Amino acid sequence: MITLYDYELSGNCYKLRLLMSFLGVEFETEKIDFYPGLQHKSEEFLKLNPLGQLPVIDDDGLVLRDAQAILVYLASKYDSSGQWYPTGDPALLGQVSQWLAFADGITGTASAARLHDSLLYRHLDIDSARAGAHNLFRILDEHLYFAELDGQDWICPGDHPTVADIACFPYIMLSEDGGIPRMDYPAIRRWCDRFKRISGFVVMSGVFPAGPAPAKEAEQAA
Repeated sequence: MITLYDYELSGNCYKLRLLMSFLGVEFETEKIDFYPGLQHKSEEFLKLNPLGQLPVIDDDGLVLRDAQAILVYLASKYDSSGQWYPTGDPALLGQVSQWLAFADGITGTASAARLHDSLLYRHLDIDSARAGAHNLFRILDEHLYFAELDGQDWICPGDHPTVADIACFPYIMLSEDGGIPRMDYPAIRRWCDRFKRISGFVVMSGVFPAGPAPAKEAEQAA
């Protein structure tokens, strides 16, 4: 049985809940008091992940950290169709990998802006974070627009979404919590609507609670 060390309001934890729901994989959660409890910085948790970040999974003794790495692992092990992480197609796999890296950029900009606004993460250069997110959104919106012209619905070629779509989705959907509206990105909005119609989709409700947090401690779940 998979144990997900989880914070419900973390977009990166949500990525894993999404994939496991899409795949019908059973798992249990270990709730982590990310804020205000800072449990991810506790001595006990640091034994699981010395980086002090979420998410972490334990799959029958195999402990893994980092959302994108865990997406790759789960899809490789539990998706018998090979569609979510297409290891049999080197060209497609390379594209998936480059968009997984792109998703890290979204986390470092849009997610960081969200933390700034919800947790008073004041040491962040918020203008730079928002500008960086808008730049990434423009790139993705243009990519999706031309993909649609070619009859493609997803970030990477093919008639099925991949882990690249899952990796990019949460912090785009949560971007307005960080002052980054999606109004100017119509192809992204259409893609988000398609994504929410995938069988097994589960919602993520709520936002980070308001209130001050120590700047050096309130780090993003990554």
